Parts: sequence; C-alpha cells; structure tokens
Amino acid sequence: MSRKKKHNENHIDESWLLPYSDLLTLLVALFIVLFAMSEIDSEKYNQLSTVFQEEFSGGASFMEESNAPNESTVDIPEDEEEHEKPEDPKQVSKEDEELEELETIQEHINSYIKEEDLEEVFDTKLTDEGLLLTILNDISFDSGSAEVKERGQRLAKDVSELLYTDPPHQIVVSGHADDRPVYNAEFASNWELSVMRAINFMGLILENDKLDPGKFSAKGYGEHQPIVPNNSEANRAKNRRVEVLILPNYDITTNE
Repeated sequence: MSRKKKHNENHIDESWLLPYSDLLTLLVALFIVLFAMSEIDSEKYNQLSTVFQEEFSGGASFMEESNAPNESTVDIPEDEEEHEKPEDPKQVSKEDEELEELETIQEHINSYIKEEDLEEVFDTKLTDEGLLLTILNDISFDSGSAEVKERGQRLAKDVSELLYTDPPHQIVVSGHADDRPVYNAEFASNWELSVMRAINFMGLILENDKLDPGKFSAKGYGEHQPIVPNNSEANRAKNRRVEVLILPNYDITTNE
C-alpha cells in the first residue's frame, strides 16, 4: 500500500512579498517626487534616478515612465523671481537721493552767500567726500586769536540753520592756518590755534537746539593742509580758513 506524501506544513507562503515590494516602490517614487519638487537641480535628479534604476532593475522603472523636471516649467521661488526682475528705471536710488539733498543744501547756502554779499569770504564745493563749506578766517577771527568775532558769530548762527537736515548728517568742522608762526602766550603753534578756532566756531553752531552734538566733530590742521602755496599775502589769506564738511549718509558720485 502506497503512502501519500504528507503536505509540508512548515512551508512559508511568500505571496506577501509582491505587494510589499510594490509598496516599497511606491514609497521610493513618493520620495523622488518630493525631492524633485524641493530641488530645481536637474543634474541631481538625473543622478538619483540612475541610482534607483540600478537598484530596482528587476521590473518596469518609475524613472523610465516619468520625465525629469523641466526647469522652464518648474515654479521659481519668490526670492529668485524678485532678484531676476529688471530694475524700475523710475526708482531713485538712495545714492541719487542723497546727492540731490546735498545739492539742495548747497543751493540754499549759495543763495545765502549771495544775499549777504559773502562771495569773497565764503564758498561751497560738492565732491564725492561731501559738501564742503569754506569760510575765510578774516571774517571770523582776529590775527592770532581763537575768539569768534561778532560777524563770525552771526555767520555761525545762520550756517547752523542751513545745516539742519532730516535725517541728520555727520559734520566735521576743521581749522586751518597759513605758514607764519603764531607769537603769543595763548598758543604755542598754529596747530593749537586752528584746533581752538574749529572748536569755538562749532560751539556757536551747536547753540542751535535742533542739531545733534553727537553728529559733530572738530579738527585742527595748522598750516599743514594749504589749498594754495603760501607765497603771497592773498594766498595766505585763503589758507587761513574754517571748513565745515557735511558728510553724505550714502556714497555719492559727483562730476568733481
């Protein structure tokens, strides 16, 4: 009598592997799509596509049925769009606005100079460094003295009104002298004399409560920065001066 073969009760059913592998493939496809949506780098996409094709080469590849993202159709982030937008030609830059403001201040000061008949002793010049006001010492100081004369005091008061701006500017007041040495007990050199003249003139300007003292500074150069050679009385008079430099809040470019 023949024996029937017993069914192997220990045999493991592996039919679950097929849906499991399909699930893994779908998960990989999901990660690929998420990656492609977050990165606009087609080269990285193609590299990753090649890796997964090699790993899952046993069946139809998701990569074979889909196309790599096209940069022309992918949404560009807002920050990149803003960067690529052409500049509005009507939009005025901060540098241009600053230059226009200093030019306006210069026009007001030049009008004041003309009204007060100060063309011989007061001048303005706009450069890349800022707006420079030059006041010859003879209108403001006696020889060898740092005390501001009455006419210089009125001038400092009027200048203080013209220096008020919103927003404020950094302002440097500097004193200069000619090459003739000073002979008195108060000052040992033209350097000390020029410093005190700058400080005293600045002090009068700052009597205007609208101005911020924190924006002001004073310097003295003595005879070491002449604008013309000290070879005549007329040139020495030009070198004896107080300068007020209005610094721009933004870099500017002028024709000077």
